[in-house]
Amino acid sequence: MDARIEKLSGEIGGVRLLAGSDIPERHLHDWMAEAVPGAALALARPGSTEEVSALLAACHRLRIPVVPQGGLTGLAGGAVPQVPCVLLSLERMNGVEEIDTAASTARVLAGTPLETVQQAARDAGLFFPLDLGARGSCTIGGNLSTNAGGNRVLRFGMARDLTLGLEAVLADGTVIRSLNKMLKNNTGYDLKQLFIGSEGTLGVITRAVLRLHPQPRGTDTALCAVADYSAVLALLRHARDGLGGALSAFEMMWPDFYRRVTGEVPGLEAPLPRDHGAYVLIETMGTDPEPDRERFEQVLGAALEDGTVADAVVARSGKEAARLWQVRDASGELRRIFHPHTGFDVSVPTGQIGEFIEDCCARLRRRWPDTETVFFGHVCDANIHIGVRIGGGEQPVAEIDELVYRCVGDWRGSISAEHGIGILKRAHLHHSRSESERRLMAGLKLVLDPHGILNPGKVLAS
Repeated sequence: MDARIEKLSGEIGGVRLLAGSDIPERHLHDWMAEAVPGAALALARPGSTEEVSALLAACHRLRIPVVPQGGLTGLAGGAVPQVPCVLLSLERMNGVEEIDTAASTARVLAGTPLETVQQAARDAGLFFPLDLGARGSCTIGGNLSTNAGGNRVLRFGMARDLTLGLEAVLADGTVIRSLNKMLKNNTGYDLKQLFIGSEGTLGVITRAVLRLHPQPRGTDTALCAVADYSAVLALLRHARDGLGGALSAFEMMWPDFYRRVTGEVPGLEAPLPRDHGAYVLIETMGTDPEPDRERFEQVLGAALEDGTVADAVVARSGKEAARLWQVRDASGELRRIFHPHTGFDVSVPTGQIGEFIEDCCARLRRRWPDTETVFFGHVCDANIHIGVRIGGGEQPVAEIDELVYRCVGDWRGSISAEHGIGILKRAHLHHSRSESERRLMAGLKLVLDPHGILNPGKVLAS
């Protein structure tokens, strides 16, 4: 055992450390990145905030880096060790401590899986709208530290919009308890925002108070085919005007994505012909099913009549709605059917997405004439996912990254819409954040973590 870990073990009381080959393999990677060999000196699995505090205080004194971990479902390497460190898993801090139906809040521990929170809210007749494909394994602490998005951001916002209060532990072991339940609390700095989206570099989230919503009683879903991106924007305006706050999802698929997944994913049929210019999946959630359905069909009918929509399929049951969502959710199959490829999660202002994609494709094909692409995403949230493949062999990933991120920067977009920065996007942060912004971020890091022990090498340069 490393001498520093032996010393640490003697200072942290009841917090057990696993070292060397005793560290489970699943703690050495996320969905996109692998740990540097030998970087994980030990794994700590504290069971309480007090134990997290004791561990961080000792690591702060001994200058031992710490990498916080949630469900390890990240896509930017944010929870993967890069330098010799202690892994801090929150998996034992698991549970919904309170559902307050009067305040419409849930107080949960950071290691609680997202799906557990969703079910606890449902059991209380309420609704927690944050939803990701990894809902069964991703955790609330990870969701908040990366400011997770998902398919319902249009109506309910990102993870930060669903958080009222937090408990977090600073690098020196100081516990910050701000477990606010109130929508209105205007008492100075909103400290929870320091930790949401900071990927464990400023503090370790241990508890959260989450905002719940009324449970929807009805959902309506349709897949629409339109001519081009200008028609997508016209449909978005029409849907917002006609459906208002009931509109919960507006997911777009470009033809390259739609044709590939409906043609290559086994058992996935094309609900609409593959010769249209774009496809949009629309969903509403309401509390009065019959009038809501009637309004939904009226709005779609008007779009068909005026030519905004060329063709549409409306789900008549939950099973049919699930089939429509399978097309959009087939993005998870791209690793298999579009392998190897380089993936991107970017944002560009909604009105400019069509032109951005034309520009991005033109740049890619000027550099690599045999470029293949797929585009899909949450256009109403300005978020586009991109897959790029150059031929069928080893990919020039660094060159593809630089070309695409430079294009995003030229369009004044974001190099990370919902997946965070981690290690995979850190070198490209300058395309989305100015030098003065990066200096301020580094200043905050220095104040809250003066020895740089928290998640070193993530987000900002070490």
